[in-house]
Amino acid sequence: MTQTAQSQQRGIMMTETALRHVMALRNQQGKDLCLRVGVRQGGCSGMSYTMDFEDISNIRATDEVFDYEGFKVVCDPKSMLYLYGLVLDYSNALIGGGFQFTNPNADQTCGCGKSFSA
Repeated sequence: MTQTAQSQQRGIMMTETALRHVMALRNQQGKDLCLRVGVRQGGCSGMSYTMDFEDISNIRATDEVFDYEGFKVVCDPKSMLYLYGLVLDYSNALIGGGFQFTNPNADQTCGCGKSFSA
């Protein structure tokens, strides 16, 4: 897992693989969208990750915004309390593939890796 060639510490980090995959998905949409990452109550372990594209005009003044080669990753302040230091990766593996979240704030993670408790 290699992180993008950004030397500064970020609240949400993306590997090169995740960034390439997210940008390909965004390009399929045909719009200039950002990726909103957050958490919500629910899932096997108590909280689950949320991730969706949204229009850049929806970015709020209170959001944390991380720029990756012109692509914006956005997170609300409440979610950032649980996600600071998160590394987002992507795998093409047939079993266990997809987006993977490595969260240093998680005390416990479910088997699928899509929910956690802090």
